[in-house]
Amino acid sequence: MPREPAESHGARAAAAWGKLHGFGPVVGPVLLCIAGTLLNGDFATIDNGLNVLTRTAFIGIIAIGMCFVIISGGIDLSVGSMAALIAGIVILVMNKAAASLGSPVLVIVLGMLLSVVLGALFGLIHGLLITKGRIEPFIVTLGTLGIFRAYLTYFADGGAITLDNALADLYAPVYYSGMLGVPWPVWVFALVAIAGGFVLNRTAFGRYVQAIGSNEQVARYAAVDVDRVKILTYMLLGLCVGIATLLYVPRLGSASPTTGLLWELEAIAAVIVGGTALRGGAGSVAGTVVGAILLSVISNILNLTSIISVHLNAAVQGFVIIVVAFLQRSRR
Repeated sequence: MPREPAESHGARAAAAWGKLHGFGPVVGPVLLCIAGTLLNGDFATIDNGLNVLTRTAFIGIIAIGMCFVIISGGIDLSVGSMAALIAGIVILVMNKAAASLGSPVLVIVLGMLLSVVLGALFGLIHGLLITKGRIEPFIVTLGTLGIFRAYLTYFADGGAITLDNALADLYAPVYYSGMLGVPWPVWVFALVAIAGGFVLNRTAFGRYVQAIGSNEQVARYAAVDVDRVKILTYMLLGLCVGIATLLYVPRLGSASPTTGLLWELEAIAAVIVGGTALRGGAGSVAGTVVGAILLSVISNILNLTSIISVHLNAAVQGFVIIVVAFLQRSRR
């Protein structure tokens, strides 16, 4: 009986490893959930699960926008500071408008719209500086990281900007209420994820984003308007930051210099843990969603079990970024 060539064994092994690797983003959270349940019985409760998803929603929504930026070969280090400044401006405007508009509902609607508009505007500024100004994304967003948070600190006079009590009470259900027992932030997170997945995988814009990340010069030769696509990706990220912020404001009803601190680290970690290549060109919204949930589950387990200090959560995320980057070092 003829022996099977060694090449076929290698091909089968590679195919099997590819399938196993594809299930990685799903297997990881499942194993973590099993570990969390064994370590603390309160982990596996419905209330805790909804709490994890609700807290994931803010970072998850931002991470979906970040996914587009990283796939296109860019980066944004300012999303946490951007969210903080948007929250501060929105609260200031809502407090001022409460006296003139008269209707608290209209004031809240105005605040929500302003949050989204400001996010898109800040994203547009980033996109123009990067494409028309020919400045590296790292430098642009590193600069605006400091600018956004400095202006918030200035507006807050070093303290906190607080939403009027009557408005805060009316706005609170946006975070604390929900539908079918599921909080509104989770519903919004799901809708943004579905829309993001559709745009990335089913539209010409999504294909252009991936083409630019794979090889920008080839994309230009293929008549792709690279500058326009890059600007739109940063505007999309800004839009996601605005949506996350309008959901976050009713949680505490205030904004301070510590609002959104290290959100950029969490968003980038969620994207790369979800399988998106740091060099751009490949990635998925579904993987990003799983990555965001996985990081929240890790944080939740650490909080419930006290395996390590809760003050080291950011360190865990930093180690995760480094490890994943190391594993991706040979990815093309």
